[in-house]
Amino acid sequence: MNANLDSGVTTRPVTRQTFDEVLVPTYAPAAMVPVRAKGLDVWDQEGKRYLDFTSGIAVSSLGHCNPELVAAVTEQVNTLWHLGNGYTNEPVLRLGRALTEATFADRAFFCNSGAEANEAALKLARKYAHTKFGPHKSRIVSCLSSFHGRTLFTVSVGGQPKYTEGFEPLPPELSHIPYNDIEAARAAITDDVAAVIVEPIQGEGGVIPGDHAYLKALRELCDQTGALLVFDEVQSGVGRTGAFYAYMDTGVTPDILTSAKALGNGYPIGAMLTTEEIGMHLNVGSHGTTYGGNPLAGTVGLKVVETINTPSFLARVKEASGKIFANLEKLAGEYPQVFGKPRGLGLLIGLPMAGDYKGRSKDYTKICEKMGLMLLIAGPDVVRLAPALVVSDEQIAEADRIMREAVEAFIAG
Repeated sequence: MNANLDSGVTTRPVTRQTFDEVLVPTYAPAAMVPVRAKGLDVWDQEGKRYLDFTSGIAVSSLGHCNPELVAAVTEQVNTLWHLGNGYTNEPVLRLGRALTEATFADRAFFCNSGAEANEAALKLARKYAHTKFGPHKSRIVSCLSSFHGRTLFTVSVGGQPKYTEGFEPLPPELSHIPYNDIEAARAAITDDVAAVIVEPIQGEGGVIPGDHAYLKALRELCDQTGALLVFDEVQSGVGRTGAFYAYMDTGVTPDILTSAKALGNGYPIGAMLTTEEIGMHLNVGSHGTTYGGNPLAGTVGLKVVETINTPSFLARVKEASGKIFANLEKLAGEYPQVFGKPRGLGLLIGLPMAGDYKGRSKDYTKICEKMGLMLLIAGPDVVRLAPALVVSDEQIAEADRIMREAVEAFIAG
């Protein structure tokens, strides 16, 4: 390693191979390297165009380089970047006001990611329970196949052992139950439980919507035992399901809600929302973050909220969802040996693999990518679609055409 920085480092050519040479191998990114994007269009180093139906894992919901967001953040970049938590700032105060007015919450805590938002939520739940009931009330209940982040605490709460292997010993007092199983919830949620954390629709676990009866049962059990109900809306929130937050369509109000991803449209921001009574337990010095709620993040978040949280915008999300579901149901009907019935909410959609093709979701998405369509997976058995919420009818039709061409190539091997 040369300790002196090469004066040409900013212009030196880099390729996908550079990733293997200089970055820690926590990911296995695609062979192509995106260099430019606009709306739902992405171009790679070779100039090839792709239709992006990933939106950066349900993040860029207003599309890449959205002009209104670019203008807002550019103005803020030229005004005030960072202060630290010894001071507050106007953009984050406006964002906090907007989110509390739009939801059940009275209080907001801002951080930089979904994992940090969930970490804050779980710390708050434990502190609330210890203060109100005593240290015996500390257990956290979550669901198998859930995903709540990659810190040691949140990845342990997530019910996927593949993500915790090798990181033991894991934090104690954590229980995992099957998703949508009311009887399992009744058995697990007893008086020693501080919090129950659940995704109203499981994303990484296979794009599985929560039954409303199940979510209502969790609410009732938490009320009976004094536990707090935490909704992880990192992936489902900010318009993704066709509601501003998914809880709004369930008839269930959580005690704490976590948000990130789409809230910043690509700018790092996370938020934890809660009530006055609960939020007061995170008093001065009990939790914090250096960058959380900085003026740049607050500016972007506010513009996102103002744009998405309107009846006409959310109605269009549901309309676009219906069109994509119709296409996928037709595709699955024509190729039942390859695909199962599509599922999901709004523009968070899963297409399960069927029969002998189970375990091959990544193989199919790679073919789609070669043909110019970027898709996600939700485990080895599910293709996941999460386009920007501004997706047009023409882009929906283009994605359908490519997916059909890809399935023919997929079957042909």
